[in-house]
Amino acid sequence: MDCIFCKIANKEMDALTIGEGDLTITFLDIFPHAKGHAVVIPKTHRETVGDLTKEELAALFSAVQDAVQLLGHALQPDGFTIGINQGKAAGQAVPHLHVHVLPRFERDGGGSVHSVVNAPSEEPLAELREKIVQSKQKKMVG
Repeated sequence: MDCIFCKIANKEMDALTIGEGDLTITFLDIFPHAKGHAVVIPKTHRETVGDLTKEELAALFSAVQDAVQLLGHALQPDGFTIGINQGKAAGQAVPHLHVHVLPRFERDGGGSVHSVVNAPSEEPLAELREKIVQSKQKKMVG
């Protein structure tokens, strides 16, 4: 597999690593969008959140928490934006799940997660909820 994040996880490629566990690795993004912009990945190739085992999911978000604490202590940011781009339509450039941890500073020019997209459903929320609940019930039965 020719996955850049797998190569980093397998130590076949160097990265500016700031944290590592049995199931995850955290490193500075080489194309940072903020001072201290880090990326947390599972060491095993997984493309989406849904592909993770429960153990991998817990380890991933524990590593995100560690990154926030480490970057917070080192850089003293005013906040953090933490996000996942899942799928090409969402901007996932590397098809290996990764969580962006971006330290945020007053007047850094960035927006909230809400600024990424503004295309609310035209369908009434109650109808949308019903569709979601019915889909969940079908999945549990099937």
